[in-house]
Amino acid sequence: MSQPWRILVVDDEPDLEPLVLQRMRRHIRSGKYEFEFAGNGLEALEKLRADDTIDLVLSDINMPQMDGLTLLSQLDSLNQDLRAVIISAYGDMGNIRTAMNRGAFDFVTKPVDFDDLQITIERTVEHLRQWREATASRDKLVTLQNELDIASNVQQSILPDDFPETATYEINANMVPARNIGGDFYDYVAVPDDRMFATVADVSDKGIPAALFMMSSRTALKGAAIGTGSPREALIEANRVLQADNPTFMFVTVIMAVYEPRSGSVTYASAGHDPPVVVRADGSAEQMPGTGGMALGIAPEPVFASNLTENSLTLAPGETLVLYTDGVSEAMNVDQEEFGTERILHIFDGNPPRNAEDAMTAIFGAVAEFAGEAPASDDITCLALHRNASS
Repeated sequence: MSQPWRILVVDDEPDLEPLVLQRMRRHIRSGKYEFEFAGNGLEALEKLRADDTIDLVLSDINMPQMDGLTLLSQLDSLNQDLRAVIISAYGDMGNIRTAMNRGAFDFVTKPVDFDDLQITIERTVEHLRQWREATASRDKLVTLQNELDIASNVQQSILPDDFPETATYEINANMVPARNIGGDFYDYVAVPDDRMFATVADVSDKGIPAALFMMSSRTALKGAAIGTGSPREALIEANRVLQADNPTFMFVTVIMAVYEPRSGSVTYASAGHDPPVVVRADGSAEQMPGTGGMALGIAPEPVFASNLTENSLTLAPGETLVLYTDGVSEAMNVDQEEFGTERILHIFDGNPPRNAEDAMTAIFGAVAEFAGEAPASDDITCLALHRNASS
């Protein structure tokens, strides 16, 4: 049996310890997790110095004696292979940005949703597991290819795969890199008013630099979606974060949409990205209007914000919203022909998708059939949001 993942929870709230132990009791009994607790940053540092087997630090920000942000700044000095997840007040973008700059791997917001916390912990320890495997294998690797394979697994591990399937809607997504490591990504995050933000993005270039910028972009966009009220505001906030510290002058195009399950309404904004496609209940499809934005990371806020608008639409029951990167529309066959937007619009002629997974299967299947033996020239990424016919 593998050793449990050891998690240090740092919070000055005395009721948190019994709550965590109660809510995580099944994972504790099964030997998956083991929890330690500290009341502030100073106590946490003492525990970490005395015990180098801690894998994950889950810390609140506001605490006496030493707060969570100060604790984060001290973790590197311990020279321990661990990850930190910060607990922040909802919408506190200032502290979230500071925490990510100081090395936090991810964050959750208050009030803590234990289902979301569990997903975040699982994603973090999986990333840490693969990172440790990569580190342990480093001296044995004989080719760069092996290193890239491991890096690709690490990258794939941060893409969510716990796809929402509710009574009213479903989401499904996939990313197939052209090389071992891609620059595309997708993400989705629910906010407390039951709306769902969905994002598809394409980082300039490919390989390891693009993957690193991808991770920064994903974190910035996730934080901005939680801390703001609309796709336009979220893209402006994410651009502010990325543009402020971008010495390599990389950029990322993004399409972000927010879905309201009760009404089926969708509001979206595009930062230099292809606009979405809506597949009707009869299988016909239509590309929505663009919103005029430029890519994130290259323009200061006044310039970026001045060119960015939002569009809205309503998904009827049985309809599907499709977000994709240009790896779909620009996929080439052996004759150097592009797949093109027009082919995307006809994928579902006479055969509308029954759910989000159906939509993904049809799109990736159509692109693969068209490309044939031609090597992929770009990452292929797609996300489908389907409003159930019964909603």
